Amino acid sequence: MTKPRFSSQLAALIVLLLPISLQMTARDSSANQATKALQALFDAEWDYTMEQNPTWASQLGDRRWNDRWEDTSLAAIEQRHGHASDVLARLKKIDRRKLSPKDQLNYDLFQKHYETATEEHAYHWYLAPLNQREGIQTADELADALRFETVKDYEDWIARLRSFPVYLDQTIALMREGIRERIVQPKIVMQRVPRQIDNQIVAAPEKSPFYKPFQNFAAPVPDADRKRLARAASEAIAADVIPAYRRLKDFFVGEYLPACFEQVGAWQLPNGDAMYAFFARKYTTTRLSPPQIHEIGLREVKRIRDEMQAVMDQVVFKGTRQEFFKFLRADSQFYYQSPEELLTAYRALTRRIDPNLVKIFRTLPRIPYGVEPIPDKIAPDTTTAYYRQPAADGSRAGTYFVNLYKPETRPKWEMMALSLHESVPGHHLQIALAYEQGELPKFRRFGEYTAFVEGWGLYAESLGEDMGLYDDPYSKFGQLTYEMWRAVRLVVDTGMHAMRWDRQKAIDFFLDNAAKSELDVVNEVDRYIAWPGQALAYKIGELKIKELRARAKQALGDKFDLREFHDVVLKHGAVPLDILERNVEEWVGRK
Repeated sequence: MTKPRFSSQLAALIVLLLPISLQMTARDSSANQATKALQALFDAEWDYTMEQNPTWASQLGDRRWNDRWEDTSLAAIEQRHGHASDVLARLKKIDRRKLSPKDQLNYDLFQKHYETATEEHAYHWYLAPLNQREGIQTADELADALRFETVKDYEDWIARLRSFPVYLDQTIALMREGIRERIVQPKIVMQRVPRQIDNQIVAAPEKSPFYKPFQNFAAPVPDADRKRLARAASEAIAADVIPAYRRLKDFFVGEYLPACFEQVGAWQLPNGDAMYAFFARKYTTTRLSPPQIHEIGLREVKRIRDEMQAVMDQVVFKGTRQEFFKFLRADSQFYYQSPEELLTAYRALTRRIDPNLVKIFRTLPRIPYGVEPIPDKIAPDTTTAYYRQPAADGSRAGTYFVNLYKPETRPKWEMMALSLHESVPGHHLQIALAYEQGELPKFRRFGEYTAFVEGWGLYAESLGEDMGLYDDPYSKFGQLTYEMWRAVRLVVDTGMHAMRWDRQKAIDFFLDNAAKSELDVVNEVDRYIAWPGQALAYKIGELKIKELRARAKQALGDKFDLREFHDVVLKHGAVPLDILERNVEEWVGRK
């Protein structure tokens, strides 16, 4: 067989096309290098984040650092700040133009995360490491999020017990520096903390909450190891944990509490107005200022008042709104008589919600969730409910925690809206679905933007209408009460932190506009005092999701599919509100 011969014209064409082909190959190679560099940076930084935040890693199911606490020393905090600046410098060396559109978004979100962390560092808020709702005084709760299956799991927890004094002393050092810089919390909320510390100073190590994992060993742990592990835990609690908490109590009562502010509000912190404006931007992922947010809150309060009046007319209540609130707060028909009854009712309610999800969702998470009581030791000082995310690998379900303290203050009419928010289709559905988006980088799958996460949770309360779950006017009024609760937040949070409202003015405004019990209202207002700006995210996020739904429905008409809209909102994980808007607009454009 003879070799084929190229024609002279073909040879000439090859000569002409070869440089173009080489250029295309070079561009592809350059783009591939940029993608690989970005992914390598993501992977390295995720491992660094887990190593620097070992308790978060443990909660996600990453056991590599299960034997340690965070290093919260001032030196470590400064080192991490320097590291964040280095990461931004490394990121800028990657040519964003050569990335795919998806990776350009990943690039932008990654950059924004580190820029926000760098900006926040300047306000030194890390010098206020605990408050009445969270902190080292409740560190034992980490055990509830861990898997205890092997001997090593128990030994890792014992190692944490033994190293606890270092962690606690670092916390005291931060607070002592906070006293020096006048970065402290108001006294009115911090006076709740000594009793919480007292819960850790037990007479016998076996009574310590830290001992809980050793009360019932996992079946695979050999009998020969159980006594050794239990004894080691008992010794560590007696020698390390309890004395550390005694030091904390002495410092807290003797030095810290007297140094706390007599008034409430971030405005009294050094550079407090600027810090609060920053937190407003951070938590809402918008450029809204505190005065703008305050006005939005006042408008929403007025709108929801009108809807509340419509429900009062429906049930033919002849009195004022305040008289209706009093009726809802006081009438025994709206309350369970015992914590056990209340827990049973919550669990029955979630089982009622679950089968209705398919009406409005195309994609549901595979990871399950459970309903559990809030631990007794913190129940008096915390809110009505909260959610704990599942382990990243699905080895631990999500948990909807409900407050059973004083069931006579926990009305039935709020339970549906609360459950929709904290379990499904609220936090559990959204967070578990994000975890399952395996194509997203880990910092996006497991990261959070409060305006999105909490905005979705509040939006989820309104989905009870779409699923036909508000089947009596009182539960509908409960939904309006919860929506009003978040509108009130915009007013009282900005009121206290930017406009110098006192605590009682905030409580009075809350009680005047929402039917929630006084216990809940006081705990809520105290939460806003201790956590400036975070409460702004809920209503701002919910308003954006509702706005985007209405715009999409108007643009698409009969083509609008609520199940598909929810897929578009959720499939990218938590994102800032401007990115959410772009995602929805692109979907509408494609439709």
